[in-house]
Order: sequence, then C-alpha cells, then structure tokens
Amino acid sequence: QVQLVESGGGLVQAGGSLRLSCAASGSIFSIHSMGWYRQAPGKQRELVAVITSGGSSNYADSVKGRFTISRDNAKNTVYLQMNSLKPEDTAVYYCNTVPWVGVTDYWGQGTQVTVSS
Repeated sequence: QVQLVESGGGLVQAGGSLRLSCAASGSIFSIHSMGWYRQAPGKQRELVAVITSGGSSNYADSVKGRFTISRDNAKNTVYLQMNSLKPEDTAVYYCNTVPWVGVTDYWGQGTQVTVSS
C-alpha cells in the first residue's frame, strides 16, 4: 500500500526559508524518480522539482536557483529546501513519484506553504 506523508510547511515572510519532508513507502521509493508538486488556489497542480533514483535533479524555471530537492534512500525520504521564498510560492505542496499516473495513483494530504509579502 502506497503511503506519502508530507510535512514541514508553514507561514513564512517573503525571503524566508522552509524545508519540506516526505516519507514514502519503501516499495515505491527506491526505484522511482520522486518529485515535489504544488497546487495554488485556482490553479492546476504543477511539478516543481524532480530527483531520479540516482540523484540527478531538475527544476521548474520558477524555482530554479531557489529550491533544492534531495533524497535519503536509507530513510525513504525526499526533501525540498526552499530559500528566497516569494508570495507566488504559496501553495499546497505534495510529493509523489514522477510520473504518478499508473505508479501510485494516489496523493497524500500535502503540506501548506504560505508566503506573506
């Protein structure tokens, strides 16, 4: 059974930092690329960062240079370090495999990130 548990969100002022964590089921974590997605009010969910099982990473242009994705395979955990946060980063953040359709077909509860100006 797939489990994805996100944590670490909160309210922060613009320019601040947060570190998100996601604990994932061992059955999916070790062999799949993992990503952080976000969904802002009234917008579609978007992929902002992805890391392969081998540790290579890629980022959406909107977060490049500010966010860093990492993974700890021993702990089945993926992280998102978010620096220089902007109000437009406000969203619910989710982790999942990349792709997720046909892999997990499931979303966790997400963690809310709110950046005040």
